Amino acid sequence: MNPIYAALPTTIFEKMSAIARETGAINLGQGFPDAPGPEDVRRAAADALIERSNQYPPMLGIPELRQAVAAHYGAHHGLSLDWQTEVVATSGATEAISAAILGLVSPGDEVVLIQPLYDAYMPMVRRAGGVPKLIGLEPPHWTLSADALDAAITPATKLLIFNNPANPTGKMYDRATLEMIAKRCIRHDLVAICDEVWEHVVFDGDHVPLIAIPGMRDRTVKIGSAGKIFALTGWKVGWMVAGEMLAKQVGKAHQFMTFTTPPNLQWAVAQGLAKPQGWFEAMRAGFARSRDRLVAGLEAAGYAVLPSQATWFVSVDLAASGIALDDVTFADRMALEGGVVTIPVSAFFEERPVTNILRLCYCKEDAVLDEAIARLKAMREKLAI
Repeated sequence: MNPIYAALPTTIFEKMSAIARETGAINLGQGFPDAPGPEDVRRAAADALIERSNQYPPMLGIPELRQAVAAHYGAHHGLSLDWQTEVVATSGATEAISAAILGLVSPGDEVVLIQPLYDAYMPMVRRAGGVPKLIGLEPPHWTLSADALDAAITPATKLLIFNNPANPTGKMYDRATLEMIAKRCIRHDLVAICDEVWEHVVFDGDHVPLIAIPGMRDRTVKIGSAGKIFALTGWKVGWMVAGEMLAKQVGKAHQFMTFTTPPNLQWAVAQGLAKPQGWFEAMRAGFARSRDRLVAGLEAAGYAVLPSQATWFVSVDLAASGIALDDVTFADRMALEGGVVTIPVSAFFEERPVTNILRLCYCKEDAVLDEAIARLKAMREKLAI
């Protein structure tokens, strides 16, 4: 057995969702909405399944989807992309992340990773032979400092993996931080893999992609996700955007992973990406309303809620909420005794974890959120010092 994978536990998302399935607990853990997703996009996929080809599409993605990705980023971020040479469609963002890492990391290369981090990054870096260099951030603001980044970069550093907006923290980094990162990537000749799947689920300010910062156009792999944009998480349609040289390299890794993605889903996503600006604004407003509902309920129940500028998640500080348990213990008790599944943020750390922060997903129906808040309130009253 490959020791990298043999040593891995079951992902925290699958573990906690399994508890929800087995017990009937409300699942505010794994990030998937109650709503089915936009009907026109789903119908486009259904129609294409019957009326269009179901044979192998082009390895890099159907032209319609790659053209739509390029046009979408032109309209929303002002990027000028060549759809033929700079866009690669993938079977979800995690496959894109894996292809980018396997295509760009050689044995012995150091890779800078920022904790808390999406749990797929670390095993793929190690599988490629890379050496992780970890930066740990602290709540409540999860600020990435220039000093911390400088301390992590050495002559052996080749790559930075940067998640913005960030899961699990809901942090959206400002332009000054992006420029600080870009300055160091240019100075040290680093490539940045930018996991930007939450780019449209933002509430406080506008998301700026790192690839748009001067000097980063040809040293960035930008990763996007239709699952996050359209709340269709089971579709697993994503993409990589990069300068021609990088796109060609990561495409080579992609061709021997999934090779391609269901063509009917690609046609449907292409249609969705062409939606007018107003649709994206309304989508964000809907999620913002759910975020605010959960935050207000948690605060009324006595929980200390951390800022969340983006994503489908908010976090609470257990210690500041008067709860003496660590996040894993509380999450287990909340699931089994309290009937609400959450995610302990310590699961997003490889070393020196923060152990008092709990992540909750709010992309649920109002009634579900209200019942979850009532159960969380009861548990806090039971456990608070």
